Amino acid sequence: MGQITSIKKQTDNKFLNIYELENVHKSGRKGKYFVASRAKDIDNLKISSGKNLPDGVIIYALAGENRDKVVLIRQYRYPINDYIYEFPAGLVEEGEEYSVAAEREIFEETGMKFTPIKVPEGYNRPFFTTIGMTDESCSTVFGYCAGEPSTEHQEDSEEIEIILADKAEVRRILREEKIAIMTAYMLMHFIKDEEPFGFLKED
Repeated sequence: MGQITSIKKQTDNKFLNIYELENVHKSGRKGKYFVASRAKDIDNLKISSGKNLPDGVIIYALAGENRDKVVLIRQYRYPINDYIYEFPAGLVEEGEEYSVAAEREIFEETGMKFTPIKVPEGYNRPFFTTIGMTDESCSTVFGYCAGEPSTEHQEDSEEIEIILADKAEVRRILREEKIAIMTAYMLMHFIKDEEPFGFLKED
């Protein structure tokens, strides 16, 4: 197994930083690896702490009178200079429970009231997002949304359109639109499963 011999922080930004890892490969050859992280310092990197606390939350929410629509956002993202379909999501504030973060983020992005549901152990613990480039991990929170969508609580930096998509619209989005991969996988379940949250039931 490779070994990390030293870590250097290369940037000092509020939300995302780059760390340079000096390492030794299994062959003994020395190398460097670069990691993007939400950690504000070396001690809080998951490499250093050994803890996997969620940096953010992703919210899979159903809405509508029959709970037959999925709550999506169509958001402008700088890395692709375009709009992309995603689940509502956001960062977990220090000391904040991820379920509380989910309620807050849904309200800020969509104006809707979110009610989380209880899921089997292990289904909403934090999982890593893009481990080849970042140590970021997110918890997925499942639940139901009520109320009318509104953009009035969005931040000035956010360009977000709120979408309540039925199965036909989800099929179109999967065929035609830019979409985040974690969202895409769940939407494939949404259009195929008779009961969208059926997979969350205890056996």
